[in-house]
Amino acid sequence: MSPTRAGAHGPRPRNPFPDRARHRCRPSERGSGTVLALGLGLVVIMAGAVLLLLAQSAVAASRAAAAADLAALAAADAARGITPGEPCAVAREVALKNNAAMVACSEGPGATVQVRTELGAGPFLGAATGLARAGPPPAPGRGSTP
Repeated sequence: MSPTRAGAHGPRPRNPFPDRARHRCRPSERGSGTVLALGLGLVVIMAGAVLLLLAQSAVAASRAAAAADLAALAAADAARGITPGEPCAVAREVALKNNAAMVACSEGPGATVQVRTELGAGPFLGAATGLARAGPPPAPGRGSTP
C-alpha cells in the first residue's frame, strides 16, 4: 500500500494520526484558555487596585504630616509672640487651610507646641494622621553640638 490515497482531485497525503483527525483537543478542555485569560486579567486588575490604594494612602499620610508641620510652626511662632493670636487657635486655622482637622494641640515648656492633625484618605482607607512639634531652637550649650 502506498502512503497516499487517490481521490477525486488526485493523490492526497495520508494522515499519520488518524485518531486526532476529528478533534484537536478533548471536548472537556474547550474554552479553558478563555477562562485562564480572564483569571489572569482579574489578577492584573486587582494588583492595580491595590497599588492605587497604597499610593492614595501614601499621599494622604504626606498631606496630614505637612498640615501638622505647618500648624505646629505657626503655633510656635504665636507662642513666642512673633505672630499674634493664641497658639492652638492659630494651629487650627492653618490645619483647616490645609484641608486637615486639628485633633490635639498642647503647649509645652520653652514655647514649644505639639499638634496632631487628621485628614480623610477616602472611603476605603479611613483617616491619615500627622504629628509635629515645633519651638525655638535649643539654647547654646543645651543639647546642641558645636
